[in-house]
Amino acid sequence: MTALFEEKKLKIGLVSVSDRASQGVYQDQGIPELRKWLETALIDEFDVETRLIPDEQAEIEKTLIELVDECQCHLVLTTGGTGPAKRDVTPDATLAVADREMPGFGEQMRQVSLHFVPTAILSRQVGVIRKNTLILNLPGQPKAIKETLEGVKDAVGNVLVKGIFAAVPYCLQLIDGIYIDTHADVIESFRPKSARR
Repeated sequence: MTALFEEKKLKIGLVSVSDRASQGVYQDQGIPELRKWLETALIDEFDVETRLIPDEQAEIEKTLIELVDECQCHLVLTTGGTGPAKRDVTPDATLAVADREMPGFGEQMRQVSLHFVPTAILSRQVGVIRKNTLILNLPGQPKAIKETLEGVKDAVGNVLVKGIFAAVPYCLQLIDGIYIDTHADVIESFRPKSARR
């Protein structure tokens, strides 16, 4: 009988897509925010590969392929470049390297963001699988990154709309057999009882 999960150390790729930050015009905020949030949310230890790159589709595609195929990251999170402007090509690059699209992630990110800004409908964020890796496009602003991952809560902490990270641990378990979990006070991960330890 095959085990439902394997004991592996999670490896995460963090990619910030920004012309100006990659040129040193201002300091990147995406990667530090993602790392801080992951350290707070994840129970398990993890390794990180970081990349700060410009809004160039070929460069984004090359970076995603490297993080999946060579670095063997289980999860890759990008930040920035997901709007309708001509330089916003992160989703295009992500889809170009994908084996399968996971449309629910993009749909849920927009649902969460619509609780805060009406311009969330302009977002083109996508979620895809390449080989055994989940790739998710997140917003560029630190506040929006946290909201998208955690979801919407009321004044006393009740969850109104779940953030996308609630589904990430089980997704990784299904595509690569790795078992990770989260601190429920940050984001409660969900998986069927039959898939739990």
